[in-house]
Amino acid sequence: MRVFPLLWSLGLTAAALSAQSAGVPPEWETRKLLDSLVNNAKKLEPLVSEITPASWKEKGAPDAYQAQWKSVKLSLEGLRYSSARLANEPTRLSFALDTLFRLDGLNIYLGSLASGVRRYQNPALADLLLGVADENSANRESLKQYALDLAASKEGELKVMETEAQRCLGIIVKQPPAPARPKPAPAKDKDKERK
Repeated sequence: MRVFPLLWSLGLTAAALSAQSAGVPPEWETRKLLDSLVNNAKKLEPLVSEITPASWKEKGAPDAYQAQWKSVKLSLEGLRYSSARLANEPTRLSFALDTLFRLDGLNIYLGSLASGVRRYQNPALADLLLGVADENSANRESLKQYALDLAASKEGELKVMETEAQRCLGIIVKQPPAPARPKPAPAKDKDKERK
């Protein structure tokens, strides 16, 4: 049967598609985007460290701001982690989505926390915090487009692999069955031979 050459052909086709992936930027460009995203997040860290939600209680602030502040700190760490994983394996769609979701989560927490900073601590710090976060909006849009392009590329690869697998299956099914092997002669019984 010619199964192995057909499967080899299928693997080569998928590899060629993965290498070409027209809509996905090259890995170096993706790493550059991630470096920019992480560098911007690093600018946020000293600003977040200046925020003191524990002292806001005296001014009537709810405890939720303390939790949001902790969430922002954790989100910054998570963003660095997910960006590093994506930089190591830029063709992993799950890593791209993880990074994008972490960035979106960070922005949501920052928006809410900035409201508390504006009201209970320092309006200028809130403006600065949001301004630095907004600097990452171009990176966010680029990452979003990258994830969409990567998803489209992976879908295309799967479609080609499925088509190729169906073609190979059709060829295998059309092949005549292998000729039947002759059945081995039954072993002579040793008792019969003695008689």
